[in-house]
Order: sequence, then structure tokens, then C-alpha cells
Amino acid sequence: MALNPAIVAQLGTSEETLTKLLVNDVNEVFCTMVGLEDLLHIPQVIDPVSHFDNCVTAMVGLAGAYNGMVSLHAPHKLALAFTSQMLGMEITEINADVHDALGEIANMIAGSFKHHFSNGGSDVKLSTPSVLNGKEYVISAGNPADTLSLLFDVDSEWFIVSVILEKE
Repeated sequence: MALNPAIVAQLGTSEETLTKLLVNDVNEVFCTMVGLEDLLHIPQVIDPVSHFDNCVTAMVGLAGAYNGMVSLHAPHKLALAFTSQMLGMEITEINADVHDALGEIANMIAGSFKHHFSNGGSDVKLSTPSVLNGKEYVISAGNPADTLSLLFDVDSEWFIVSVILEKE
């Protein structure tokens, strides 16, 4: 789906530009934090996923001139791989280390992305990351029709980065 067109117009940009910026932010964070370069962004419109199976979801709220949320949704296999890469040791079970790692990745993506739509990032604050994990769960946040969701592929496994953005 897409961000609210009125918000995109207020920002004086296009959704295509915001998508490119978000893809770049995700790539930079994953290169720096996880050591993964050139993530494969699958350029297709996807519905924001709200129902997850065997995944970890890390969310960071946005508040200020614009409100919303940035979220990272990864299947357990990728969550473990990302954490192992970040810590430099094999992690084999979903635990606090995985929650911390994915929370930090989501926080860094949100921090980078907010600079594209706010006054140098200073008029939008980030919440402490929240992390969900489970065999099956549902997330309801904002209007799914106003969510920019990007799909990335890592070794034939997918993960999603989503942004919900609204004007205060």
C-alpha cells in the first residue's frame, strides 16, 4: 500500500522518492549493523502485513511534527541470523539478545528515515523500541491503507520494513 497522499504532498516529495530513501536507509543500517550489503529490495506493492507466524517484530514510534511508526518484521530464522551477525557469535534461540538487536535495527532505521521528512530530525522524537515475538500474532497500528511497506529478500527469506506516517 502507500502513504497517505496528503502527507506526501505536505512533505513536498513523492512516494517514489520516499521509497528510495527508505531503501537506502535500510541498506545502510543493515550494512553497518549486520554486515549485509546490497539487500535485495523486491519492488512490488505489498499489502501491509498484520498477521505474522514465527516472526519477531520491532517497532519504534514517531511523535512530533509527524506521528507514526517504523516497524521491522523478520521471521525467526532471519532474526537469529541478524543477531548472530551483530554479536559475532551464533545465537540459536529467540531471547533478549534477539529482541535488543532487532529493536536497535528498527531504531536506527527510524532515526535515519525521520531526517527525510522532518526539520533535520529535530522535530520528531523516537520512542523506545517495542518488540513482539511469537508463533502467531496480529498487529493493528494506524490505517493499513496509509502504510508504506517494503519487502526485502535475504537468501530467499523475506523481511518487511513498514512506515506509518501522519501529520500531528
